[in-house]
Amino acid sequence: MRNIEPLCSHGCRLRIAARQTPGRCAPGDIGAECERGSLLCPLTVCYDEAGLRLPAIERVEAAEVPEPYHRLLVHARDMTSTLETFHGDGIHLRVLRHGERDGVYHREVVLTLNRTGTPVELGAILIDLRLLPEAARELVRGAERPLGGILHECGVKFHSQPKAYIRVESDETTTQHFHLKRPCGLFGRCNVLQDAEERVLADIVEILPPAGSGAVE
Repeated sequence: MRNIEPLCSHGCRLRIAARQTPGRCAPGDIGAECERGSLLCPLTVCYDEAGLRLPAIERVEAAEVPEPYHRLLVHARDMTSTLETFHGDGIHLRVLRHGERDGVYHREVVLTLNRTGTPVELGAILIDLRLLPEAARELVRGAERPLGGILHECGVKFHSQPKAYIRVESDETTTQHFHLKRPCGLFGRCNVLQDAEERVLADIVEILPPAGSGAVE
């Protein structure tokens, strides 16, 4: 199993291995340079807050991501619009946990379809509110809509830049919120949203439910 060992934007290195106790990436320390640069930092923040261990996570190459996950993950678009197009329905948030410290907002959410309530993604995100206009900041804090839709509505130009693709062993959190009957492997990606000046607006870990679950066909 390959560890995720990213080099952060400040030149320091943080290793988060599969089944390793999360490196103390607590909400109060979000601003720390090596922690904010970690690919898994958004998920680590939320799991630490809940007192949980990270599930087993393996980094995979884009070519190793099977369909239908490949078309949903391997691209430079935001996941909100990608999932809405794929499912032909709007998406809303179910917030599991959230918080804010020093202008950085974090939350763990399940994205669900408007019509059926079917879960289509488990996401963990760090959002730098200091880089957003006031209207966007208030909508983010309202915790009712995905970030991609908020940025589009508020006229914030941005693009996605996937940093890694991952295979995640289902754990108690994903089993519960994806309504899984048995353990299985899940696919996702570590992504960042950048503005027109290449500043990082958000760090995101996005995990999809398994094919055949009713959410991915």
